[in-house]
Amino acid sequence: MSTFEHGDVSIHYEETGSGFPVLLLAPGGLSSAVDFWERAPWNPVEALSPHFRVIAMDQRNAGRSFAPVHASDGWDTYTADQLALLDHLGVDRFGVLGMCIGGAFIVSLIHTAPTRVAAAVALQPIGLDGNRELFTASFDAFAEEKKDLHPEAGPADWAGFKQNLYGGHDVLWSVPGSEIAAFSTPILVLMGDDEHHPQSASRHLAEWAPNATLVEAWKPEADRPAARAAVEKFLVEHCG
Repeated sequence: MSTFEHGDVSIHYEETGSGFPVLLLAPGGLSSAVDFWERAPWNPVEALSPHFRVIAMDQRNAGRSFAPVHASDGWDTYTADQLALLDHLGVDRFGVLGMCIGGAFIVSLIHTAPTRVAAAVALQPIGLDGNRELFTASFDAFAEEKKDLHPEAGPADWAGFKQNLYGGHDVLWSVPGSEIAAFSTPILVLMGDDEHHPQSASRHLAEWAPNATLVEAWKPEADRPAARAAVEKFLVEHCG
């Protein structure tokens, strides 16, 4: 594990393999960290390292990464961290694979730096579908866990941060559907099917993004080999 510092932010990351760079954005909500990949249906760190330069990171205030908390923090703050890390590593164009909250990170990355993202794989992206309270509750739990580490952050900072993440009305949270419709990046969507990762979020992303493909079955044991092969084929095709 290595550390990258920009300003008052410290980001822990690890690199494995070689070739075209692929950034991994782990599940785990706001606790998104490299170790969560060990709990996924398959571990892309292991699966992709034979073919790509895999860059996995702990998001700010998750795992071993740290950053101060401000009322202005939001999806764009995470995107800035991700792009700053890639700049530090000398990476211009890259592929990205994200799971859970990684879906919101992915569409924010494409929206912010469309020419840099060669292709994206979104596994069960989170989405808004009558479930806002699940996300606000998870934020509150995260804030309660972290507040003693952040004496700089008062109630207004945590409230602003929460509003910027989960106070809007966009299905994919970080980018409006109307703007996703302007994406040209190839996207492979592996469908979610639970309260935090509703089918509707995956279907909307696959419908709105012009170059998106939806894979409906991938988590059951019998479907994993084919889904994993589809992900690897997709990334090789677009990130070779």
